[in-house]
Amino acid sequence: MPPARLMPPTPVLQTPRLVLRPVRSKDAPVIQRRFPHWEVVRWLDAKIPWPYPADGAATYVAACLEEMARGEKFHWAIIPKSGPADLIGIIDLWPDDGISRSQRGFWLDPEFQGKGLMTEAAERVTQYALCELGWPHLWLTNAQDNHPSRRIKEKQGARLVDLMIGEHVGGRGPQMVWQLSREDWLARRDHLKVAASAGLG
Repeated sequence: MPPARLMPPTPVLQTPRLVLRPVRSKDAPVIQRRFPHWEVVRWLDAKIPWPYPADGAATYVAACLEEMARGEKFHWAIIPKSGPADLIGIIDLWPDDGISRSQRGFWLDPEFQGKGLMTEAAERVTQYALCELGWPHLWLTNAQDNHPSRRIKEKQGARLVDLMIGEHVGGRGPQMVWQLSREDWLARRDHLKVAASAGLG
């Protein structure tokens, strides 16, 4: 379902360690190299073809560019400021359509996992959605056994609201549904600031 109103062009966002910039056509070869790892793909939507075809990234990037041009979704390439110069993952954002209860997706090359980079990217995208766009909440989902993705929701202060059956590349299984409200996210951010200023963070 298309959004009720067109979204602005995908902006460049920054964090202490990352630059998030719009996905570009030239990203396809890098995505083709970094994305097709079973530990990344197994928890994602079953619509993703697996085994990943040789033109999988090119097809994906073309779809991303079309969605951004239509003002339907934001697609960011995740670039570490300390290198490499090309992307190491993707994070996406889209408005609440009232049906899917999902508004954000991401993946990260396994080489760069376990360093808090995706949490950092998710926080910046959340800030953009809730503060700069003024959205009241984000619906978020993950396969129940995808523990790293689950921990990001927990760190952000999201509330678990439902458990359903999801269709993933790795097969059918329990899928967690979360809601992260603007009020909860801001309260958590303010609490962390106070704790850091008091030397408790």
